[in-house]
Amino acid sequence: MNVSEMMETNVDITSPDATIREAAVRMRDDDVGALPVGENDRLIGMVTDRDIAVRGVADGKEPDRCTVREVMSEEVYYCYEDEDAERAAEVMAEHKIRRLPILNRDKRLVGIIALADLARAHVGEAALEGVSEPTAAARH
Repeated sequence: MNVSEMMETNVDITSPDATIREAAVRMRDDDVGALPVGENDRLIGMVTDRDIAVRGVADGKEPDRCTVREVMSEEVYYCYEDEDAERAAEVMAEHKIRRLPILNRDKRLVGIIALADLARAHVGEAALEGVSEPTAAARH
């Protein structure tokens, strides 16, 4: 199955200059756990609810002053919309991520796929088991 057949195409992007409160409100309103971060028409990061909680709130940062840029993950893993869903599963398992941006061949964001989307379609079940396995650092 192709990634484009199962991805969510209605994806909200946030600015790196938005506050973490603004990002959290968008996540709540959209019922999502992550937002792609875009700047100058390019994807520059991802911010998750966990990023906001751990790198923002737990570190004592003020939600109305702390920006998304301060807490986001800058390394963005992705797949192309014309790739097989198995490839998306492999990328998610390799990098232990639960949401994966989907780009077209011009490297423009066209969707996002979640671990649950792949699981519902029974895609890459063996690979996806690796997403929830703790890393060595998390086991100690």
